[in-house]
Amino acid sequence: MAKTQYADGYGAVAAPVDRLLTKVRDGRDARSASRLVAWSETLEAHLAYIALILCIASVTPLDSLASAHSGALFGLGFLAVWRYGWGLAHFVRSNIYRSIVFPKMRAEAEDAMRESADIDGDQHVFLLVTSFRIDGDTTSAVYRAAFEAAKQAPGGATVVASIVEMGDQRLIKLIYRLICGEDTNVRLVITRIAGTGKRDALAYAFRAISRQEPKADDVVAVIDGDSIVPPDFVSKCIGFFRADRSVGALTTDEVSHVHGKAKFHIWYSLRFAQRHILMSSNGLSRKVLTLTGRMSMFRASIVCNPDFVRQVESDYVDHWRLGRLTFLTGDDKSSWFWLLRNRYKMLYIPDVVVATVEEPPSRHFLPAATQLMVRWFGNMLRTNSRALALGPSRIGFFTWWTIFDQRVSMWTSLAGLAMVLLVGLFEAPFAFLIYLLWVLATRYMLTLMLFNSRRRVSAFYPFFIYFNQIYGSVIKTYIFFHLNKQKWTRQKTTLSDNRTRFESRVREASSTLVHAIALTVFVTIVAVVLGQLAIPEAPIFAMAYGLDPIN
Repeated sequence: MAKTQYADGYGAVAAPVDRLLTKVRDGRDARSASRLVAWSETLEAHLAYIALILCIASVTPLDSLASAHSGALFGLGFLAVWRYGWGLAHFVRSNIYRSIVFPKMRAEAEDAMRESADIDGDQHVFLLVTSFRIDGDTTSAVYRAAFEAAKQAPGGATVVASIVEMGDQRLIKLIYRLICGEDTNVRLVITRIAGTGKRDALAYAFRAISRQEPKADDVVAVIDGDSIVPPDFVSKCIGFFRADRSVGALTTDEVSHVHGKAKFHIWYSLRFAQRHILMSSNGLSRKVLTLTGRMSMFRASIVCNPDFVRQVESDYVDHWRLGRLTFLTGDDKSSWFWLLRNRYKMLYIPDVVVATVEEPPSRHFLPAATQLMVRWFGNMLRTNSRALALGPSRIGFFTWWTIFDQRVSMWTSLAGLAMVLLVGLFEAPFAFLIYLLWVLATRYMLTLMLFNSRRRVSAFYPFFIYFNQIYGSVIKTYIFFHLNKQKWTRQKTTLSDNRTRFESRVREASSTLVHAIALTVFVTIVAVVLGQLAIPEAPIFAMAYGLDPIN
C-alpha cells in the first residue's frame, strides 16, 4: 500500500491519519505525484530554482528599463510597497500571535478547564458530521476519527451524523459499534434528509442538537464529511470557551490529503500554508475571517439559537442590481457573519491540526481550480458588503480593513501586469523579461517566508503563488459582477429562479456590461498613471502628451 501523501509536508503532525485511512488510491499517477512532490521540497529543487533566476538575470537588461520608462518602475514599486507591506504586516502579526499571545491563551484555557470542571462538571461536546456523496473509504476514516475523539472527550460526547444515503447510515452504525462498543459515554444520533443541500442538513442537525437540551457551556463541533480530526482535539479546544465567555466559535489549522496529480498536491499545500499565516494574523484580533466548514467549534447556545439556525438555513443578501440573492453555498460564511454581527470572538487554534481529504472536481488542473475559485470567492464576496457595513467601530479596524482589502487586492494584483503589458506592447518589449525576473524573485521570497508556517515548502510554490494572484484576481473580478453564480463542486443542488427567460438574460447582460465597463476604467486608469509617471524621453508617452520625443 502506498504511503499517504500530505500535500504540505506536515507529516509529523498528520502522520496518525495514515492509520485512519483504510485505503489510499494507488496507481502510476499517485506514485508519480508522490515522487515529484517529495523532490520539489528538496534542497536540489530550490537550488535549481535559484539557478533559473540567476540565468534570467544574466541576460536581462536591468539598466534599460529606467531609460525606457521610469513610470513602470515607480508603479511596480508603489504596488510592491503596498502589497508586500500588507503581507509583511500579516506575517509579523502571525508570529506575535503564535509565539507570544497564543501560548498565554492556551495556559488560560487549560486553567479554566481544571477550575470550572471541579465546580460545574465537564462540558459535553456534540460532534456534528455532514456526509453526502463521499466515498466509503473516506467516510470510514472520518467517522472512525470522530468516534475516537468522542471517546476521549472529558465530559462525554454525542456524535450527530447528518446524512442522505441509507448505505452511510449502515456504515456509520457499524463503525460506532466497533469503536465505541456497548459500554460507552458516546451517543450516536443520525438525521437523514432528502439531499436538498448542506444548509438543510446543518439546520436539521442543529435542531436535533437543540432537542438534546445542551447546557450553557456545552460545545458543538461542525465537521465536514471529508475532515479527519485528531483524537485529542476536543480536550485541546473546549477550554477556550470557558476561559472567555465572549468566545463564540473557533477553528483550527488544516493539512491536506489529495487525490490527484502532483500539481493538485502542491496547490493545496500552498493554500493551507498561506492560510495558517493569515488565520494566525487575524487570530491576533480574535476575529478570523471564516469559520471553515471543515471543522469549527461553536457554543451550543449559539447553535441552538433559532436566529442562527435560520441564517445558516436560508441566508440571503439584497443586491441593488441582481435583486435578492439566496445563498446556496457558503454556510460557513453565514455562520461567521452571524457571530461577527453579534460581536462574538472567533479564535484560531494553531496547535490543533485537522486533515482534510481533497477530491478535485476535475482531473485537469485549470477546470478544477476555476470551479473551486468560483465557489470560494463567490462565498467571500457575497458576504463582503454586509460585513463592511458593520463598520470598524463594531468589528475592529484591522478586521474591517482586511475585509475591505478583499475588494482592493483583486485589482492591485492585476495592476502590475497591466502596466507591464502596456509598456511591453507599446514601448519596450524587454519589459516582459524584467517582469518575469521580478515575478520569479519576489514570489520565491514569499515562498521562503512559508518556512515559518511549514517545515518543508515546494520549489514550485512561486509559480502557483503567481497563478493564484493573477488568475484568482480574474475570477474575483468576474464573480464580483456575477454574484448570482453559485454551484457546489460535489452536490447537484440548485436554487429555483422565478425570473422569466427574458429577465434572466437581461440580468446576465447587465452583469457583463458592468464588468466590461469596470475593466475599461481599470485599464484607462493604469494607462493614465503610466502617462503621468513617464519621463519625457519615453517616445510613445511623449507623443501622447504633445512633447517632442527627440528634443
